[in-house]
Amino acid sequence: MTARLLAIANSSRFNLSRGVSSLGEALPLFGLSELREMVHAAAVASALRQVGGVNMTQFWRYSLNTAKLARKLAMVTPYAATAFTAGLVHAAGELIMHRALPRQMAELDATVPVFDLRRAAEEKKLLGYSYAEVGGAFARSWKLPSPLVDVLEHHVEPSIGLAGPGHKGESAASQSAVLTAMVHLAAWRARAQEANLNFSELLASFPQGVASALHLDSQQVLDAKAIDWTSQQEVLSYL
Repeated sequence: MTARLLAIANSSRFNLSRGVSSLGEALPLFGLSELREMVHAAAVASALRQVGGVNMTQFWRYSLNTAKLARKLAMVTPYAATAFTAGLVHAAGELIMHRALPRQMAELDATVPVFDLRRAAEEKKLLGYSYAEVGGAFARSWKLPSPLVDVLEHHVEPSIGLAGPGHKGESAASQSAVLTAMVHLAAWRARAQEANLNFSELLASFPQGVASALHLDSQQVLDAKAIDWTSQQEVLSYL
């Protein structure tokens, strides 16, 4: 787990001028809440290190891209660090399902790849639930913070009012809804990246309703240079 924690500390979300090589170096650099978030993410990553039937290199590339995108969308809010962590672990349910239901998942993988935009809907059609519900249930049993539980459970179908992020008097529930919606957009963009969608295909599948509810310009999500897309070297730290 220490290796995962250091990998997260060295990720681009922290914009460190030099690498962190020990927990002793990491501790003075981050606040208590950020360290707690990092520990939760590292614990999930360690528990689900290798899963049969899943390309783990692709899984962590996708998850890191989602995390980076979620953090970028949340930069105008006080919870950018939580957005990164939520994005990093939001697809944990997919790994759990591949472990628990290898035959059913293998059959589904053959027709609808793991990171296909239709994946959650096809899982629901086949099983009555998707990786999101599974991830949320396990996050609750692991006693992860409630914002992370909410994101894992509801990011496929976020429910959000029109007030947008960061408005005065924002409740914990609305903060959670905003965070969930941001991860929804980030996950959509990361899946589109995995599928190599062209610009027309991006526009056709863009979750405009969610973006509008967050008062986000579509270009913030569609931009091909929205983030520093995850490199092979970054992924190796998670394998």
